[in-house]
Amino acid sequence: MNSPIRKVVVTQKFFDEEAIALLESKGCEVDIATLPEGKGEADLDVDDICQLLAGAGGWIVGHARVTREVLEALPDLAIISRRGVGYEKVDTVAAEALGKVVTIAAGGNNDSVADQVIGMMISLGRRYREAQIAMNAGKWNILVGTELFRKTVGIIGFGRIGRSLAQRLQGFDAEILVCTPRLASADIDSFGLKQVDFETLLERSDYISVHAPLTPETRHMIDADALARMKPSAAIINTARGGLVDDRALLAALQAGRILGAGLDVFESEADPTMMPVTEALIDLPNVIAAPHSGASTHEALQRTNMIAAQCVVDVLDGKVPSMGQCVADGRK
Repeated sequence: MNSPIRKVVVTQKFFDEEAIALLESKGCEVDIATLPEGKGEADLDVDDICQLLAGAGGWIVGHARVTREVLEALPDLAIISRRGVGYEKVDTVAAEALGKVVTIAAGGNNDSVADQVIGMMISLGRRYREAQIAMNAGKWNILVGTELFRKTVGIIGFGRIGRSLAQRLQGFDAEILVCTPRLASADIDSFGLKQVDFETLLERSDYISVHAPLTPETRHMIDADALARMKPSAAIINTARGGLVDDRALLAALQAGRILGAGLDVFESEADPTMMPVTEALIDLPNVIAAPHSGASTHEALQRTNMIAAQCVVDVLDGKVPSMGQCVADGRK
């Protein structure tokens, strides 16, 4: 069996010198791709990708769609290393069938996303965006807000980010409710938290933060009915994936004043451009704190995920099991 080709193409922005140095120290040729003019990584089509990755054995990728067609057209490609924690944009079944490895940079962005959630909660409760809009209009009247201290916070999903968030919330003396199908009650009890059903979490929480993967089962888990069960004084935070929240239903609830507000780092329009008018209407609301899917984009988190992605590439090209991150598909025989 021939040794894997050690050319590594990086199509993500902000890939730092330390990660490049790691790859080069292990005999890899690193190509920081120049994307076609006017295109971001998510806009790359099959032809674009094939031109950029010609002769590559490793690919460090973020938002591009890695389809079976792409994988079949790149026979030299041994590893697709996502600098992120989701893998729904990668056809992992095709990767397995075609003998390729897919990894994610699990553990690299927990802290940055958890920090973002805390910031959104405080900003919504204290009405910072509303106050600044009013001040810009010359109205300096005080808007009375609410504290995060000793509030009830519901966490949907209790993976790495959910746990990092729970650790931070304990500093606010918050009551933390957890709803997750993936962990036994004992796992959550060991954190000193309460596991509840979905309906209880919706009805009791002052803040709800969604940290579930996007699957057919979780799509629109926060729909019009779920929003109607929330307290009028409660806020919803989604930093996980667009599609977990029904954005149309959320917009209607916010416009009607049925909930306090929303913190959104992800939107349905990311995968469905026809939803952009809904996104634009959401981010225009004074009680919405919005970001452009940037929860993992701190200097520190990018350095961590770059190194994890790079180490995964090195390990696979060396014929090893990845020592960092998480391997989500391994088609090697």
